[in-house]
Amino acid sequence: MKRPEDHLPFTKMQGVGNDFVVVDGRDLRDPGWSGLAREVCHRHFGIGADGLLVIERSHRADAAMRMYNPDGTPDMCGNGLRCVARYVADSAAGSRARPGADGALTIATLAGMRAAAVRYAPGGECSVTVDMGLPRFAPVDIPMRVSGQRVTDYPLEVDGEVLPVTALSTGTTHAVILVDELPDEETFRRLSPRIENHPLFPERTSVMWTLREGEALRVRIWERGAGETWGCGTGACAAAVAARLHGLVGEDVEVRSKGGAVTVHLRDGEALAQTGPAEYVFEGRYALDPDGQAA
Repeated sequence: MKRPEDHLPFTKMQGVGNDFVVVDGRDLRDPGWSGLAREVCHRHFGIGADGLLVIERSHRADAAMRMYNPDGTPDMCGNGLRCVARYVADSAAGSRARPGADGALTIATLAGMRAAAVRYAPGGECSVTVDMGLPRFAPVDIPMRVSGQRVTDYPLEVDGEVLPVTALSTGTTHAVILVDELPDEETFRRLSPRIENHPLFPERTSVMWTLREGEALRVRIWERGAGETWGCGTGACAAAVAARLHGLVGEDVEVRSKGGAVTVHLRDGEALAQTGPAEYVFEGRYALDPDGQAA
């Protein structure tokens, strides 16, 4: 029989439909986070999520964030960063909602130090603005096995088709495909995993199918290690940057996905920033083996 101490407390959170299992690991020993991510993110046999977020202590920041994809691989995540920022701000204040109050903090991530501002509206709504760093364009930084200083409209051959791909890193790798209409279901599910695992991307890539809608963008997302997701913070930034390179959008871009919208703030020569929601869904406890490992 499981004892209470064999159960791991967690909080389920989401940002524009990108959902996460959040574990406050600041006073916990590591049960094997990568393996735990594969378990808890499973939609049928676990809790179900697009990723596992682990909050840890940091000597340089208010907290550190580890993010794991459903396949257990570590990664960076913009929507997850907003969720962690709200969780850390709320836990420091001892409250889930502080109407009218703002919180500024820093989070250490796989992609470096990130600043965040957590804002609470009088009605209880919360929005979080996070620093997303500078986009990186060099193929070695994406990474992508091509030459040149920047990957813009590269003719990527996939399943007998040639797709114009603009690739970059916004903390993690993205392949942006600017289209006149989003792909149908069959095309999306046939081509997206092939792009993710294309030999030119040695660490795989997420795929952002991107459509201009007036002054905004609409995206359909295939995340590496996760498949289709309803939102992607780093991907929204990548789509906005790619659209900006093509002269399609201005400095503040609303990026819409299945789960909602975030705003990406683009300033020439400055770090990207992103504003969007971070919401609680529920709390629970996940059973571990008596030795403290995932069940």
